[in-house]
Amino acid sequence: MTRSLDRAGGFSTRAIHFGYDPAEHLGALVPPIHTSATYAFPDTGYGARCFTGEEKGYIYSRIANPTLALLEARLASLEQGAGAVVFASGMGAITATLWSMLTPGDEVLADLTLYGCTFSFLHHGIGHFGVTVRHVDMTDPEQVAAALTERTRVVYIESPANPNMRLADIAAISRLSHARGARVVVDNTYCSPYLQQPLVLGADVSLHSVTKYLGGHGDLMAGAAVFADAELAERVRLYGLKDMTGAVMSAHDAHLVMRGLKTLALRMDRHCQNAQQVAERIAAHPAAAVVHYPGLPSFAQHALAQRQMRQMGGMIAFELHGGLQAGVRFMDALRLVTRAVSLGDAETLAQHPASMTHSTYTPEERAAHGIPEGLVRLSIGLEDVEDILADIGQALDHALAPEGAARGGARSLSSVF
Repeated sequence: MTRSLDRAGGFSTRAIHFGYDPAEHLGALVPPIHTSATYAFPDTGYGARCFTGEEKGYIYSRIANPTLALLEARLASLEQGAGAVVFASGMGAITATLWSMLTPGDEVLADLTLYGCTFSFLHHGIGHFGVTVRHVDMTDPEQVAAALTERTRVVYIESPANPNMRLADIAAISRLSHARGARVVVDNTYCSPYLQQPLVLGADVSLHSVTKYLGGHGDLMAGAAVFADAELAERVRLYGLKDMTGAVMSAHDAHLVMRGLKTLALRMDRHCQNAQQVAERIAAHPAAAVVHYPGLPSFAQHALAQRQMRQMGGMIAFELHGGLQAGVRFMDALRLVTRAVSLGDAETLAQHPASMTHSTYTPEERAAHGIPEGLVRLSIGLEDVEDILADIGQALDHALAPEGAARGGARSLSSVF
């Protein structure tokens, strides 16, 4: 057995080496990019066996591609799953997976807080095709147990949740759900496999917007689903991906993701180290009403975070005294930190849901979904932490003192240093 097929080795070793042996590819250290849309059959019989599944050859890149297959193998290894499927976006992964798992008459049980596009798909997409969607407080396993019915087929979790950092006890909810015949799907984007492994905790599917930490550089769009059950992975590939969405990742993007995986552990360590210091600084500032970061002892679910996460992540949410206007003042005062709605990049990013991603909601609707008017979400990047702290500190001062914001305004990056 070659080293490329050996599942032994640490996380970073597998992220760099798993599934590939240079000796099998003319000595090329970096895996080749296979851009072919279709594949030639040596004879008709071989082609027929590929179509029936007797032969594991390649047919057409909407189904499988050698570059994507290597990425899928690595992701499955990192999540300790039985199989994986990659997609053109995180929403491609979510929609293809749920289309494959649900039929009319089924029910989805989801948390009170969800990524906005996931919420829209559940209620305005699959919800229009005879699937019932109900919401329950996933921070309390007892409420999940009480809400499960004989129709519940999928329990859908984000942990930590976007954007307010709520956690769910994945192990407890998985046990309860499996006892009632439901599968558990976890959006693991905020953590990546390096910080949290939902399948190890008992979940059935771990989803990722690969655009975020796995890619890590803000230069690609991609998604992935990793499965505890290989048969479910193949159903999602042959139905959800091939027939229902066609959300196929390009070979070039798969290559970029594999490049990102090589430094995932290093990057996540730095994201987490920086975020811990930033969260502590925000918590000590009088402008902050509350800071939602799993690494703070004041975080309501701090003990749960320590049980199911390796480190506490690079995402911070915090609420400002002064509500919406304080949030706007904070955002407009930022000089180094970038106002943008993604996460997991090398750059530190900030967004204010009430004036940006959730601005079309009424204040009452935002409150119902756990999004206060003064909530700010930070994706802490890889810059020198002293520079991040300096910029966030002066922006918090502006949030606290409107007259300071009026005098100072947003200045160029050069004025920070």
